[in-house]
Amino acid sequence: MVNDMLTSKQRAYLRGIASTYETIFQIGKGGVTETMCRDIGEALRKRELIKLRVLENSGYTAREAADAIAAATGSDVVQVIGSKFVLFKRNEKDPVIENIPKVK
Repeated sequence: MVNDMLTSKQRAYLRGIASTYETIFQIGKGGVTETMCRDIGEALRKRELIKLRVLENSGYTAREAADAIAAATGSDVVQVIGSKFVLFKRNEKDPVIENIPKVK
């Protein structure tokens, strides 16, 4: 399902970075769509780490939306808190985030 799972150290590092980020996508009553996943995939390619939010009328929990979008975009779910969640996908060609702890 997901490329290579993040370690807890990597997750903690990425959570720290994401804590300062603004939410750039909202999942509303249209739910998770192919077009939305394509746009999210593009944002992940440019930024690697993005924060999203699920609106009450979406019919999804944040966990369900995070898992569905992660599966569709090949990204990792870094964290889910309340109605927000954070996704990460490494850009191998042009990495954006530096100093991510290495996998042992």
